[in-house]
Amino acid sequence: MIQQVLKVEGMTCQHCEQSVKETLSKMSGVQCVEVQLDAKTVTVDFDESLIQLSEISDQIIELGFEVP
Repeated sequence: MIQQVLKVEGMTCQHCEQSVKETLSKMSGVQCVEVQLDAKTVTVDFDESLIQLSEISDQIIELGFEVP
């Protein structure tokens, strides 16, 4: 299990926070998602044998946010 903290730009409200959390939580291999709206970060615990960080980042981008 790996924990990664991603900087996410564009999250402005509770809806953004909930959208990211719900979407990532449904991904196979993702165990835990914490979204810090004020810090503009997403902390993800995931199993590298099932999912790659790039797939998680791509999903956040598909939601309309930026992962610099």
